[in-house]
Amino acid sequence: MSRGNIYLLILIVVLFAFSLWAVVPLDSIRLGKQGLSLGLDLKGGSHLVYKADLEKRDPSQSEEDAMQGVLDKIERRVNAYGVTEPIIQQLGNDLILVQLPGVEDVEEAVKLIRQTAELDFRELKEVPEGEELGPEEDPWIEAVAEGSDGQVRALTGKYLKPNAIPNINQQTSEPEVLFEWDEEGAILFKQITERNLNKPLAIFLDNVLITAPTVQSVIEQRGVITGLTLDEARLLAIQLNSGSLDVPLEIIHEQDVDATLGADSIQKSLIAGAIGLCLVVLFMILYYRVSGLVASIALIIYGVILLAIFKLVPITLTLPGVAALILSIGMAVDANVLIFERMKEEIRAGRTIGAAVEAGFNRAWPAIRDSNVTTFIACIILYWFGGTLGAFIVRGFALTLFIGVALSMFSAIVMTRTFLRFMIRAVSSPRAYGVKK
Repeated sequence: MSRGNIYLLILIVVLFAFSLWAVVPLDSIRLGKQGLSLGLDLKGGSHLVYKADLEKRDPSQSEEDAMQGVLDKIERRVNAYGVTEPIIQQLGNDLILVQLPGVEDVEEAVKLIRQTAELDFRELKEVPEGEELGPEEDPWIEAVAEGSDGQVRALTGKYLKPNAIPNINQQTSEPEVLFEWDEEGAILFKQITERNLNKPLAIFLDNVLITAPTVQSVIEQRGVITGLTLDEARLLAIQLNSGSLDVPLEIIHEQDVDATLGADSIQKSLIAGAIGLCLVVLFMILYYRVSGLVASIALIIYGVILLAIFKLVPITLTLPGVAALILSIGMAVDANVLIFERMKEEIRAGRTIGAAVEAGFNRAWPAIRDSNVTTFIACIILYWFGGTLGAFIVRGFALTLFIGVALSMFSAIVMTRTFLRFMIRAVSSPRAYGVKK
């Protein structure tokens, strides 16, 4: 036995042990208990379609730039919110698809994405002595100050640094948002707080009064927004950091996908996969004997490594992706069938078992290579069309099948071959390999 085969066997054992560690406890194999990323159809969540009003974009922007800006800001908001494996995709010229696995509150998802989070500061109007404001008159006016260039500007959220964070005040135990101004904003804020000492300074979000704290000292760089719940503080921090959207969005379709449907689909898919795997293993052992047993062991190792890849990368599994995973198990055995039939031909021609094993792999390799390359090409085309046309179910199927077939080549050519080289030293009868004398 060559030293290279021993090294390969050690590599396979180490790889299998690491993969087994990655998917244990067994709950993780049930797809979703211990870190496997699930798509919207399996996990449940929110499915939203928005229409962008491109006529209200900045004239200096092209439609493509405006849409890309909206996509980027939506992605930043969603990622900051903590959604795992979201799908954010432009459909046509002015439609945007957003899928948020795990976010089952559609209203919360809509608010997260569409709200512009336009922050501005306002101060009380100065009323001449002896006069009063009317009952319907707005007591607040825009807080303005002189900028670094001498121009008078309003203090708004555009001068904020993108580092706002939600916080719990240690003294009051109330949620708040901490924010910081850029250099120009600090100049404006200093002047505004200086003239409003011991007076309220209102903070408005999208023209809605959030809080109106009393200014107790002159402030430059930093500020605090209070009067929020913890969820509101978290959402506001995300929106302030991502900036306002380049164009208004109108929601034209919203759907709450029930996670229980996904759970039922997972259960049925796993039952189908288990039955299929048992039948494949049974057939291989009965027909190819020792070779079939070796292929079945390699198939089990293949399955564990594949699950580990999906968990560690991570790869988002959709229901079609689970179907592709089950299909790839059958395709993993297909290469072994080609190899074993070649082996049997060589044994019948009078070769030794060892020579027949090597010849069988060498002669079957071109057919295995060509068939898998055509599958890869089909997967790439499906993945590309799925992304272009917004058919993400097709993309999930294509990606999962591509990874499964690629790993099946390693399973058949490396793992099965290595195991057989060890087995022929212990079992050398042609009958043990399915060949009658």
